[in-house]
Amino acid sequence: MDQTPVFKVNVVGRTTKAVNYHYRSGATKVDLKGTSLMPNAHGSARVESHPGRIGIDVTADNLDSPQKFGPEYLTYVLWAITPEGRASNLGEFLPGSNRKISVTTGLQAFGLIVTAEPYFAVTMPSDVVVMQNVVLNNKTAGIVTPINAHYSLLPRGIYTRTIGGKVYNPITRNNKSPLELYEAINAIQIAQAAGADQYAPDILARAKEQLSNAQDLDQRKRDRKQEVTYARAAVQTAEDARLVTLRKIQAEQRAALAAEQKAKQDAANAAAEKSRLEAQQSQLAEQQAQLQAQREAAQRAQAEADAARAQAAQQSAEQQAAAARAQAAQLREQLRQQLNSILQTKETPRGLVVNLSDVLFATARYDLKQDTQLKLARIAGIFLAHPDLRVQVEGYTDNVGSEAYNQKLSEQRANTVQNFLIQQGLSAQNVSAIGYGMADPVADNSTAAGRQQNRRVEMVVSGPSIGIPNQAAPGQTPVPAPYAAPAPAPYSQPAPPPPPANPSGVSNPPGPQG
Repeated sequence: MDQTPVFKVNVVGRTTKAVNYHYRSGATKVDLKGTSLMPNAHGSARVESHPGRIGIDVTADNLDSPQKFGPEYLTYVLWAITPEGRASNLGEFLPGSNRKISVTTGLQAFGLIVTAEPYFAVTMPSDVVVMQNVVLNNKTAGIVTPINAHYSLLPRGIYTRTIGGKVYNPITRNNKSPLELYEAINAIQIAQAAGADQYAPDILARAKEQLSNAQDLDQRKRDRKQEVTYARAAVQTAEDARLVTLRKIQAEQRAALAAEQKAKQDAANAAAEKSRLEAQQSQLAEQQAQLQAQREAAQRAQAEADAARAQAAQQSAEQQAAAARAQAAQLREQLRQQLNSILQTKETPRGLVVNLSDVLFATARYDLKQDTQLKLARIAGIFLAHPDLRVQVEGYTDNVGSEAYNQKLSEQRANTVQNFLIQQGLSAQNVSAIGYGMADPVADNSTAAGRQQNRRVEMVVSGPSIGIPNQAAPGQTPVPAPYAAPAPAPYSQPAPPPPPANPSGVSNPPGPQG
């Protein structure tokens, strides 16, 4: 949320009686009567003409605390209002009764009003008018006919600094300190709210220094007159900072308005120039349209010919692809039947899966039985007839025994089959082996029959010639892209386990059967 106080800016109007005090000897009198805002307030003014000036002696009674109109109001100000509506600050009334001030003015025709204000040095009256002059027909001698003076006022709230609708840093007066000190605080806060920190920082800094001097004297309870002097100086300086700020803001607004008007004129000129250029280009566009139509006709004819050729090529490619797929499917089925005649073989999305059941190995061992070797030799002969085939040998176990034991046994059985196929002439680049241990069971491990099915070695056969270009992990579908084998590391025959450590060929004896 933006923490910058809002400073309201608008003006309202009001009418009062202005009296033309002709130069004459002797004094005349007008009354001051409380308005609806403070009906108990009253006072009187004695007006006397002098050469070049008019003296005014004013007395006011029953001036209540101005803060009842808002926390920003701290004092009262007497104003002279000309028939043209110009306001002149004549002086300050403090709250209370029997308040008197004697002032002079160069004005000749004016009305008198009293307003509640945040400090004495304001330059425009607020609309909190608590008293105004009343012409006395039997006491105001030698005057001309009263004139209605329409003047401008700052509406209530103009001096209120708010955030989210609440007064920001409201003034709470301590009666032990002079009122002028709080007027100074108020004046500086109002100047800051108007933007004096940005537009009049030097003037505002002097006001703060003067306030600081007054506050220092107030804390030390010394020299009350000097404290009031510093405080009143701070008020005047802060008001100067506020007025300078308002003038600069108005100058910025005028400059922004001028810039906006210039931008509008520039935009109008640019629009006119654009219209002229568009008119000049219109004829050229008509000429180019005919040429463009001819080019487009030729391009359409060329595009139609290209499309026909592309369609013919696509149809040919689709026919060739369909023939290739059919040929691959036929070869895959033929290969499945050949392999299935030796060992159980099924077709899966991963490729042809040849299953070597647990019974083809010695119990809990990884060496191949004699009849298993014969079957693998026949299968190797089939693989040799198709050099592009890749074989991934995968070992699996049931869940009997430790995870480490079963993982090792699955790897040993897969490696045994891999080594045997390589010994039969298959390229080491085309045969890989991996052990999955207890992963991916095909049957329920809670039964003996299920565990026997899970103890298996599978050979996953893939290759471009049978329409399965690459290998995929169990449970995944091969990516349909041409297979590109990475450069293999030089193959080395795994060394058999040392005879003293495991002469029987049993993995981790005497562990549970896998």
